[in-house]
Amino acid sequence: MTDLEQRLLKAIGITETAAQVALGHFRNSPDIETKADQSPVTIADKETETAIREGLACAFPGEAIFGEEYGHSGEGQDMWIVDPIDGTRSFITGLPLFGMLLGYLRGNRPQLGIIRMPALGEVYAGGVGIGATCNGDKIGVSGCKKLAKARLFINEGDKIAAEVPEVFAGLVQAGELRRMGADCYPHALVARGLADAVVDFDLQPYDYLPVSAVVEAAGGIMTDWQGQPLDMGSDGRTLTAATPELHAALIELVNA
Repeated sequence: MTDLEQRLLKAIGITETAAQVALGHFRNSPDIETKADQSPVTIADKETETAIREGLACAFPGEAIFGEEYGHSGEGQDMWIVDPIDGTRSFITGLPLFGMLLGYLRGNRPQLGIIRMPALGEVYAGGVGIGATCNGDKIGVSGCKKLAKARLFINEGDKIAAEVPEVFAGLVQAGELRRMGADCYPHALVARGLADAVVDFDLQPYDYLPVSAVVEAAGGIMTDWQGQPLDMGSDGRTLTAATPELHAALIELVNA
């Protein structure tokens, strides 16, 4: 096994343990706080991130960690990045489409990623040179090349409509099949070949970097809206596509 493969196996186990913490609070009306950016947070977010951090500290002592709830700890350029509950609004409202994200970065670029869907019993994982899996079975993106034939998810559509209405107007007329969505699951569906593209908006590094590792390991493409690779400094507007042709069409659409 390569170092990355060993890391991925250990990381999958860490998220499996932490998922039980999140599920222990799911649909049990946890108290809700509002963070400075007006996003909600619950005890489930905090306890789940603590569980992931404890698992990482045990498996990879001293390595750097950056998480949504507790920020940065540890030393070194290589870093684990954590979103304990991606989709807190879904979690709060009992919708089982919240996820758990864990990624590993080297030199500011994602090397490994895990998208775990605790309430669905699904875990998507992948990395550079490893390929991608869902529950251990190999997965890959579709071969869709034409936007007119694409199964397209528009994530954070309300924010896109409010801030760049001309882009939203184009998106709601694009693709053969459109769905409004949010959070990580639409990207996982692209990695699995069930959807073809996702346009996303207003994300943080812990939202997009673990996801991008899985999408790219499955053969897809995930960049910012200008087509540039994602890193810690990206602006949070992302495009996920199954093929280069579809990706190019999305870049043209959102920058028209």
